[in-house]
Amino acid sequence: MSKSVRISEEFHEFVTAHKRENETMEETLRRLIGGPHPEDVAGILSSDTATAMRDRLENKRETDTGEKHELRERFE
Repeated sequence: MSKSVRISEEFHEFVTAHKRENETMEETLRRLIGGPHPEDVAGILSSDTATAMRDRLENKRETDTGEKHELRERFE
């Protein structure tokens, strides 16, 4: 579900100026805003949970890289 947000013309120009190619406005705003400060979330996850999440992310990156490589080969 999407929502509309009113922003000034100046802010819209700022965000647009920082928008990367192939990036949506939402992605640009998320990148510019950033995530929470590490001190604000420190200690929320157990060490085991954090390790499991890191492992899953790494596996996902490897899978994504492999899939992208396969896709590129199909178009060459």
